[in-house]
Amino acid sequence: MSPFTMTINGAAVGSDQQLSVLDPATGRPFAECPDCSEAQLDQAVRAAKAALPAWQGDAEARRAALLKCADAIEAQAQAIGPVLTQEQGKPLGKALEELYGAALWFRSTAALPLEDQLLREDEHFRVELRRRPLGVVAGITPWNFPVLLAVWKIAPALLAGNTFILKPSPYTPLSSLALGEALREALPPGVFNVVSGGDQLGRWLTAHPEVRKISFTGSVATGKHIAAAAAPDLKRVTLELGGNDPAIVLADNNPEKIAEKLFWSAFANSGQVCVAVKRLYVEEPIFPAVVEALGAIAERVKVGPGSAADSELGPLNNRAQFDRVSELVDDARSHGAKVVAGGKPLANEGYFYAPTILTDVAEGVRLVDEEQFGPALPVMSFKSVDEVLGRANGTHFGLGGSIWTEDLDRGAALARDLDCGTAWVNQHMNLAPDVPFGGVKWSGIGYENGPWGLAAFTEYQVINVAKQ
Repeated sequence: MSPFTMTINGAAVGSDQQLSVLDPATGRPFAECPDCSEAQLDQAVRAAKAALPAWQGDAEARRAALLKCADAIEAQAQAIGPVLTQEQGKPLGKALEELYGAALWFRSTAALPLEDQLLREDEHFRVELRRRPLGVVAGITPWNFPVLLAVWKIAPALLAGNTFILKPSPYTPLSSLALGEALREALPPGVFNVVSGGDQLGRWLTAHPEVRKISFTGSVATGKHIAAAAAPDLKRVTLELGGNDPAIVLADNNPEKIAEKLFWSAFANSGQVCVAVKRLYVEEPIFPAVVEALGAIAERVKVGPGSAADSELGPLNNRAQFDRVSELVDDARSHGAKVVAGGKPLANEGYFYAPTILTDVAEGVRLVDEEQFGPALPVMSFKSVDEVLGRANGTHFGLGGSIWTEDLDRGAALARDLDCGTAWVNQHMNLAPDVPFGGVKWSGIGYENGPWGLAAFTEYQVINVAKQ
């Protein structure tokens, strides 16, 4: 595989130090990436700051540049896709979906309005409200959807007139470095920079005095550290953190009709989705049938390397996550949980874990109370809606949730009672570039996507003109 380079001031940049990147299908290194030094990071920040005046000057030029970014990603998708699969683990088809989705996000963001607002005009005053860019913005992104979730940040930040520095997860840096390479011709030098490295690089970036905003997607623990590190400099932050999403299935459902959608709402990307179903509550009359249907799907799903054409689910991305899922399932079993399907690793090498359905488990067990972020789903019964809403909401998390019912009006009413940022009815994980996304409680601060996400990369300025 050809050497991967960082993008700093529009140029390819290597490093004296390298980090190994592991293939989660084997657990062995397959490539290296640059380990950015503090001096190189400072070079990237200075380049981003120097690019600000010209970049902020022409909004239409920025829109055109975002469309070029979309074209560039599509042109390179077939080349980047296998890299994304090998470093992340997801099937190649899903990697390509992620890349084409990133192009879609660029195009949708380019069409968002960015206009001043006239608040008042009379014979005495003209008062305008404008949104101005923040300056240099840093994005710190996770390993589950490294390209798409980066573009959720990059596109609105650039449209607003900011410049950007991307720091991807050290587990999946290569696709982000390839993204930087693909966008070098679409954007002026310094506007978009990509640096790779470990946790120390993230700390340097968060503390850098010229960075005015941090947009982070990742764990609650890291999000708290970033918020604390940003506070002394009063940097703006957007934090999209973890979720422990409940799905509530009412007894008026046909289990066979909804089982497939429920399964993939929990197990897509091997469960490594912040807004996937993490806890499933099923009303007692249909509980046995739903469990049986889910178990049958789990047993037949093909798990294998992302490069294999017939793989529907790939491995977990890294050893730490594999060990965590194994630990949570073993802990649930030690507390009396029944394993309906899966419950064990699948190979001697790599981080493959069988899609796992468990019952006879409840709140107070770690698999229910914590975010597993993997292919293990606790399925629990309930008797009354009031009871299950209390259980669903009784957590520090509040990213998403869903209600499943044939009665759409009742479903919408119950969805309003879920304490989360997005509540779905008869679906889960349906996200779109024109719909805001964010969490409540420990699941985050701020929103991404649509005009709300764009606004998060700006600050207000009032222009108040006295006519006399």
